Amino acid sequence: MGAVGANLRVAMLFLVLSGIFVVIGWAVGYIFLGNWVAGALFFLVIAAAMNLISYFFSSKIVLMSYRAKVVTEAEAPRLYRIVRQISSTAGLPMPQVAIVPTQTPNAFATGRNPSHATVAATEGILKLLNDDELTGVLAHEMAHVKDRDILVMSVAATLAGAISFAARSFMWGTLFGGGNRDNGNFLIAILIAITAPIAALLLQLAVSRSREYLADYEGAAMIGRPMSLANALRKLESANKARPMNMGNPASSSLWIVNPFSGRGLVTLFSTHPPMEERIRRLEDQAAGLRR
Repeated sequence: MGAVGANLRVAMLFLVLSGIFVVIGWAVGYIFLGNWVAGALFFLVIAAAMNLISYFFSSKIVLMSYRAKVVTEAEAPRLYRIVRQISSTAGLPMPQVAIVPTQTPNAFATGRNPSHATVAATEGILKLLNDDELTGVLAHEMAHVKDRDILVMSVAATLAGAISFAARSFMWGTLFGGGNRDNGNFLIAILIAITAPIAALLLQLAVSRSREYLADYEGAAMIGRPMSLANALRKLESANKARPMNMGNPASSSLWIVNPFSGRGLVTLFSTHPPMEERIRRLEDQAAGLRR
């Protein structure tokens, strides 16, 4: 999958999310204010404020929620050495390095841009993976840093949250007699309240999955060894199912290289990560292409 195609798909998904948001704003404004423009602008201002907060503070919030400790090179020489090698190869600034105090093996990156990035690894992943596999995982995370994926996902999550807020406001306002309830407004409110948040969630998950595929590809290309990441993903998938994480919020599962939280049955439909079998298959195809 090419980077241009993935970015075009993400752009289209954001346009659809924004379209859903404007439709709800139009409905709220039309029914309660008699002015659809006012309703759309009101909820867009809320979304902008949420995006601003996410842009500047989401990284600190995430690190605090997982009790991640920013470490020095003396405290984590192996982790520093690998991250520095990847940063140099990719031409990226050296990020902060952090360790998450859990035995669940996993890793994530956070930060609004390459100059304000942190790469975090759990204690468990440092024990589970050899240097080659750990390099593959950290290259994947550095690809997220390079492509500013944390910012992309923060905006997607904020828009999805704003859509849910707007839909709930619309529904409760209509249920309790606000606005004009003629001409089927009540049924419209119920329909929007149910379908809009679901549509926003599915689109948000599609954005997340698209970025994971791209980070797999670009991370493997950085180090020239796709099978390093493929082998690591096999180990991580099995280990995270056996030892799911008992800290943090499942809403932030998209940050991690594999989903660290337990989930079965229909929950997998709403997974923030693409199927592991498909991720590994694509990496194997990438490796085969390099051998030709």
